[in-house]
Amino acid sequence: MISAQYLRHLSTFPDVNVLGIADLDTARAATVAREYGVPVSGDVDTVLALPEVEIVVNLTIPAAHAAVALAALRAGKHVYGEKPLALDMDEAAKVTAEAANLGLLIGNAPDTFLGAGLQSAARAVASGLIGTPVAVAAALQNGGPESWHPNPEFLFQRGAGPLFDLGPYYLTALVALLGPAGRVAASVRRARDRRVIGSGPKAGTTFAVEVPTHVNALIDFVGSASATTTFSFDSPIGRRMIEIIGTEGALSLPDPNTFEGPLLARGLDDADWRDVPVTGTTAGRGLGVLDMARALRAGTPHRASGALALHVLEIMTAISDAGEDGECRRLRTTSPTPEPLAEDWAPHAATL
Repeated sequence: MISAQYLRHLSTFPDVNVLGIADLDTARAATVAREYGVPVSGDVDTVLALPEVEIVVNLTIPAAHAAVALAALRAGKHVYGEKPLALDMDEAAKVTAEAANLGLLIGNAPDTFLGAGLQSAARAVASGLIGTPVAVAAALQNGGPESWHPNPEFLFQRGAGPLFDLGPYYLTALVALLGPAGRVAASVRRARDRRVIGSGPKAGTTFAVEVPTHVNALIDFVGSASATTTFSFDSPIGRRMIEIIGTEGALSLPDPNTFEGPLLARGLDDADWRDVPVTGTTAGRGLGVLDMARALRAGTPHRASGALALHVLEIMTAISDAGEDGECRRLRTTSPTPEPLAEDWAPHAATL
């Protein structure tokens, strides 16, 4: 489902050359390769054997993220993966340790925080537009993806649910803007034990729900704001929002699952929101891969990094654990704040 969005953009970036596509279903891999003019298709080993390949983009389901990443690393390839980094911290630690031992890079989605909307928000916060951030309200609420996704079962299994599937967009944006989190508390619920597929060839089929589908969490960011967050597949009301309240005003951020605006602000004496100019790239998924490629050539840090993904994964696992036993969790990992992109950073202008 997500590969088309990546390929649509990666096939147009002059600094990136897509060399091969792998899938458990090799016929499907061949079909997609023909569609995008990719010269090689087959199973994972076929693509990993290509000596020209430097970065493997891992778009498998969450349960396969760590295994595929480790195979790619052991084949001498850098890895950029879909979220989450792994199912749990133990798996993630193996991946990051292997990369460090081999001198290879790990990158990870989401890269939406590199888009114009959230980059403009980061610049607004850094400029002092709203003063010092004090509090955040963030929410993702909908009725669940089974109504539109033809194969939604994995989205209700371990490593997914609203927290692990869509939470990374919100949590990555907040860490990129506010810095690392220090502790969390949470409450979790599951409204139904079974759900019904609503579209595609399996429409009408029921499947088991294995994870919480409504999550409330309180997150304290180190030396910064505290956030109240909701991630839910149990709501009849669709809602996607992040608001940051500061000592001098507030910001309303764009949907963190997008690369664009709008970005809104209001001061202490303002009667309503006003538009904040949004500048930067809106190219879409694959920006993190491109930034990683450019960083490899330049010898500079990439932004959608393994450290950032590991910290976001720990936030999510801590929320999950805290929701189960009611105990507050202190976090052990941290993450560097990603360097902002230059406003004139251009995905379609060759730099390598």
